This record gives sequence, structure tokens and C-alpha cells, in this order.
Amino acid sequence: MRSATVAVIGAGQAGLSAAIHLQRTGFVSALDAEPAPGAPTYVVLDAAATPGGAWQHRWESLRIATVNGIFDLPGMPKPELDPEEPSRDAVPRYFADYERRFHLPILRPVTVTAVRALDDDPDGPLLVETSSGTWRVRGVVNASGTWTNPVLPRYPGQETFLGRQLHTRDYRDLSEFAGHRVAVVGGGISAVQQLEEISRVAWTAWYTRREPVFFEGDFDPETTGRDTISRVVADVEAGLPSRSIVSYTGLGWSPYALAARDRGALERRPMFTAIEPHGVREADGTFTSVDTILWATGFRPDVRHLDPLDLRDPAGGIRMRGTTVVVDPRIQLVGFGPSQSTVGANRAGRAAATAFARRFGTSAGRTLATVSSDHPG
Repeated sequence: MRSATVAVIGAGQAGLSAAIHLQRTGFVSALDAEPAPGAPTYVVLDAAATPGGAWQHRWESLRIATVNGIFDLPGMPKPELDPEEPSRDAVPRYFADYERRFHLPILRPVTVTAVRALDDDPDGPLLVETSSGTWRVRGVVNASGTWTNPVLPRYPGQETFLGRQLHTRDYRDLSEFAGHRVAVVGGGISAVQQLEEISRVAWTAWYTRREPVFFEGDFDPETTGRDTISRVVADVEAGLPSRSIVSYTGLGWSPYALAARDRGALERRPMFTAIEPHGVREADGTFTSVDTILWATGFRPDVRHLDPLDLRDPAGGIRMRGTTVVVDPRIQLVGFGPSQSTVGANRAGRAAATAFARRFGTSAGRTLATVSSDHPG
């Protein structure tokens, strides 16, 4: 068994932000043979074999020009990026450079399977069980993201379908759909992006549970953004299950959304009621033949390894104040709820590190206000 004061689970945007802010507030690497006497230590456990978080798994045709935005990591602005370069190449390269520059103590590939309390003491140690052994820690910053927990709806007759079913995470590029009849299911940004691409080479039908809402004009962080965050925070503080950010904001008229609309691909249909061997049964009872169903139905936070701690509220969510789990302050959640965006993940990483610096009395704990003002990322 190895020991650290804090374990960060995940090395995406939120995990890297938490790691650098822990470093800035006095935490030292738990991987050093002889850490500084009395200094709290930290380690980052990442399930991926290489840097990049979920970005390294995005589809090839998702280019820098078409992503919603990549916020700079704290202390190291991203370099000039080629708008036509796949985001799955450009962003992981940036993350890898960041990890090297700041010498972050990252172990990979290490999959966390469970986090358990060692005893009944609410301030006692936690055991972080992994594919490479167990860590004994005093706190956990969970930044495990959503990519490993796709939402896969179930519909009557689904198992009888003779065509292909895939999820957003399985999508590669439009060429594999040429000449097909494709049902695209989902009302989020990824659904619209993939619908637009596939509709260039295939017949498509778009299905959503609710009528999609498109907002006009640009997304204003100071008005729409703040209002959105306040509503997400209210839900999280009420212990409600976390929802996607787009479910609060609606969809913007991006270039790909406009292209899909102009091509006639944004003609939304109500959800079908059943799946049959060669197609789907529409809400009005008619039959539509399809040979592929793309479930662009999003992801949920992957926090299954935290289940032994019994963090969930009766409403099904995890109640939080800031990034701190209310029922167990030993756990900080980042990249979760209101911090699902890249800028939100940066701020959450700083908040989590600040909370633990104060909790464990680091030498920088007395000057956290200065640290925060010097490094607003």
C-alpha cells in the first residue's frame, strides 16, 4: 500500500487544473523517494495510457475549428493551433507538454476501481483501490469525467435490430455511413455535429425526446453563462442528478448547425416507440426503414468507483457546496455539474486544491487569496 495526502483521479482538464493548484499551494509529489518533511503529498491517477483526457478519443473529423472552445490550462497558454487539425491530436499534445513542463506526479494507465473509508471516522483515511494496487489517502479530487459512462437508452425490440447500433464514442468519420439510412438519436451538440456530417453522404432522420431549442445570437458568458451556472449550481446543491450543460443553455446556431438546417437534416422527429429488425416504429405508428442507429445520447459522470462511500442524495444526485461533497468533505468533485465546461473545470480545480490546502494546513494555505488572484485560470 502506498500513501499520499490527496489523490487526484483523472488527468483531463479538471484533473490537471487540480494538480497544478495543489502544487502551487504546497503539495509535493507522492512519487518522490523522499518528500519534503511535513509537506502534504499528492498523486494523479489516470486511466488512459497517454495524456489528453477524453480529447484523445474524439472522432477524427472534429477539428479545432469546430470544437466549442479549449480554455487555457492554468499557467501555460495553449500554442497557436491549426484550425484544421483534429482536436484529438492537438489537445493531447498540449496536455502532454503541460504535464512535462510542471513535472506533475501522474501514474498511468491506472484505473481506480473503488474508493472506500478505512473506518467509521468521518475524517479518517480513504482507501483508493486501483488496477495497480491501493493508495491510502486523506482526500480525493475526483476528475474522472464522463467519457467512460455513455448513456445508452433501451427501447422495445432493440435486441432484434439487424443493422448497426453505435454510440457517439464509437463514431469515427462520415465515410462509414455512405449510402446508409441512419437514425441519429439525441438533442445535444455532438448529435447535431454528427448529424450534419453524416447527412452529407447518407439519408438521415433526427430523433429527440424533446423539441430542440436553438438560441439566437452569441453565447454571452456574462449574462447567459452566469445564469446557466447559477441554475446548475442550484440543482447540484439540491441533490438533483447532474444534467448536460446544453440541456440548460439550448443549442447555438453554429456553422455546422446552419449547414444541417440548410441541407434539411434538422427536421426533428419525436422519439420512435420501438425498434424492429429493419427499422423503427414512429410515434405516429408508421414504420421507417433504417440500417444504422447512432445513439448520440451523451454521457453521465463516471463516479461509480465512489459508490462505496454512499454519497448520493435521495433525489439521485450528489449534493455539493462548491466542489465539496456535503456528506463527505474528503471528496472534491471537479469537472462535474457546473464545472463541466473547460473554463469551469479550471476554476473547480483551483477551488478543490484551495479546500484541501486549508483542510491540511499547507504552508501556502495562509496566502490562498494571493495565489488565486495571481493565477485566475
